[in-house]
Amino acid sequence: PDERGVEGARKMEEIAREAGPRDLLICVISGGASALTPAPVPPMTLTEKQELTKKLLASGATIHEINTVRKHLSSFKGGQLAKLAFPATTIALILSDVIGDDLDVIGSGPTVGDRATVADARAVLEKYGITQSVEFHQTPKPGDPALERVQNIIVGSNEQAIDAAARQAKALGYRTMVLSTRIEGETRDVAGVHAAIAKEILATGRPLRAPACVLSGGETTVTIRGSGMGGRNQEFVLAAAIALDGAGAVTVLSAGTDGTDGPTDAAGAMGDSSTVSRARELGLDAGAFLANNDSYHFFEKVEGLIKTGPTGTNVMDVRVVLVG
Repeated sequence: PDERGVEGARKMEEIAREAGPRDLLICVISGGASALTPAPVPPMTLTEKQELTKKLLASGATIHEINTVRKHLSSFKGGQLAKLAFPATTIALILSDVIGDDLDVIGSGPTVGDRATVADARAVLEKYGITQSVEFHQTPKPGDPALERVQNIIVGSNEQAIDAAARQAKALGYRTMVLSTRIEGETRDVAGVHAAIAKEILATGRPLRAPACVLSGGETTVTIRGSGMGGRNQEFVLAAAIALDGAGAVTVLSAGTDGTDGPTDAAGAMGDSSTVSRARELGLDAGAFLANNDSYHFFEKVEGLIKTGPTGTNVMDVRVVLVG
């Protein structure tokens, strides 16, 4: 969140506030909307909002938890934009970057009644030991009369992205399986499960025979322990490559559909069962890079980074495991 975002949010609030009963307000909302539309309610300042955002991102909190906090510190999020526009009609076209496509969580739901409460927001800070003093305020809830002229429509989602990947994999001749589009949890743990499935396919042909393509989507989290640089997708591939070292013919890709993974210029990374041994020949210790959360510099050295540039949309992450 920065000053430009504050200015943009205020301009959007002005447009909504000026809309009358015969006006139609069209909102296009995507992942990243929360960060791009900071509208802290006084006495909170932008600097304080930035500090709190950093603490939440580093804590391992889920996107649902982060947005629960954001909504109760904002004049824009949690249905408040639509409430400003009432009695105008509002149509929101939404690109989902949230597990389960929960409308009140995507972009912190500026056009959706907020199911979370101030007590929920306080509980998130307590859960992660964040002691920063903040003043929360309540948001409009589902059923609020000021939200009765709103239509929220999902026009893009992780499920659509994974379904498209599955169709392409089948067209290329792979036996294909979608694990889930709702995967969350600690990145390294999720990577271990994917690696175990690949090993099972190699050893037994279960749950499908090679050549196999295993797909999953969703959004994992990284609990930062080191001082390196990376993102959840790069860390996923590094952890998977370590687990698959020497296992056989397995290739792993994980990337963010927005083209950005963490505070880096990479969308994600690609590795295989020989990545760790190739790194070893270069004098690199993959485990040490993982321990330092330094997946970016690891893949930079082994030429495994995927750089697409910003794609202009965000429907969470796509993970691909090719076996055989």
